[in-house]
Amino acid sequence: MNKRKNKLSTFLGLLICILMVAAASFRRDGKLLGHELGKDSTETMTAQNDTLRKLADGTFVINTTSLGKDISGYGGNVPLEIYIKDGVIKQVEALPNHETAEFFGMAKALLKRWNGKTVEEALSMKVDGVSGATFSSRGILGNMRVGLQYAAKKTEKRSIFADFDLSAKNICGLIVALMAAIFPLFVKNRRYRLCQQILNIVVLGFWCGTFMSWSAILGYMSNGMNVVALLLPTLLLIVAFIYPLFGKKNYYCTNVCPYGCVQELIGKNVKYNIKISSVTNKRLNTFRKVLFAVLMLCLWTGVWSDWVDYEPFSAFIFQSASWVVITIAVAFALLSAIVMRPYCRFVCPMGSLFKLEG
Repeated sequence: MNKRKNKLSTFLGLLICILMVAAASFRRDGKLLGHELGKDSTETMTAQNDTLRKLADGTFVINTTSLGKDISGYGGNVPLEIYIKDGVIKQVEALPNHETAEFFGMAKALLKRWNGKTVEEALSMKVDGVSGATFSSRGILGNMRVGLQYAAKKTEKRSIFADFDLSAKNICGLIVALMAAIFPLFVKNRRYRLCQQILNIVVLGFWCGTFMSWSAILGYMSNGMNVVALLLPTLLLIVAFIYPLFGKKNYYCTNVCPYGCVQELIGKNVKYNIKISSVTNKRLNTFRKVLFAVLMLCLWTGVWSDWVDYEPFSAFIFQSASWVVITIAVAFALLSAIVMRPYCRFVCPMGSLFKLEG
C-alpha cells in the first residue's frame, strides 16, 4: 500500500514539474512544443506562406522559421533569413530567438560564411561550428541547410537519422552519459565513482557543454525536441525526470550533474569541512524553498525571467559564459571546500524542481 502511495506521489510530482515548466515556457515564449497558442488559422497560414518572398530589386528572401521548426539551438529555434539574388547568396540574417546572448554572439560569426556563394556551392560547403557555442552553431547550420535545400528545390524526404550528430564529441558524450545512467545502479565502488565524476566534468561539462538547466528545459518545452539530433540531452532528461518514477530520486543530481561532481570532488579533497547544525541546515533548506518560489513567480509573471541565464552550469562553456556566471560558479566551487555541495543543497533551482518528484 505504501509503495503504491509513493509511486502515485512521485507520478503526481512529475505532472506538477511538467505543468510548472509548461506555464513558464508559455509565459516566456507564447508557445508549447513548437506550437504557438492563441493564434488563429489565418495567422498560421500567413506565417507558413512567408517562407519565400521577393523584394523590389529581385532579391529572394527565404525565411526558415517553418522549414527549421524541428531544429533547435541551446534555447530553442534559430530561424534565419537568407537573401539570394541571381542565384548568389548576398547575406544571411538571424531572426529573433532565445539563445543565450553570449553563445549566439559567438555563433553569429558563421552567418558571413556563405556570402558570395551560389546556392549549389553553399550546399556543398562543409562549415564547422564555433567552439564554445556548439548548440547555437548547430541551430544556424541546420537552418542554413534546410533553407538552401528549399532554394535549390532539393526537398526530397530525408532519413530520420540524417540529423544524428556523428561527431566524436557527441558519441563520447553519449557513452559517458550512458555510463552515468547505468553503472551506478549496479557498481558501488569509490574508485569507479571518482572516474565517473571526472568523466562527467571533463566530457559532459567542458567538452560537450551538456547538462540540465532551466534555460535548456524551457527551450525544449517551448520548441519541442528533435530526439535524434538531441539524443544526449534526451538521455539526461530521462535520467532526471523518469528515473524517480522507479525509486531513483535525485539520481541525476547525485550521479550525473557535472557541477555537482565538481563540488563533491573539491569537498572530498579538502579536510577542513564546517559541520552545519541541524537548526542551520533547516534554515538553509527553508531559504532554498523560498528562493525557488520567488524564482518561479518571476518566471510566471515575466518580472525577471532572465535569471535562468545565471545558473552556474553554463560556466563549463567558459569561452562564451558571462563573467557573472563564471564568478558564481567559482564562488560556490570554492565554498564547497568547507561546505559539502553548497549550491546543490541550498540554492539550485534545477535541483528544487527535481525534488518535487520526491
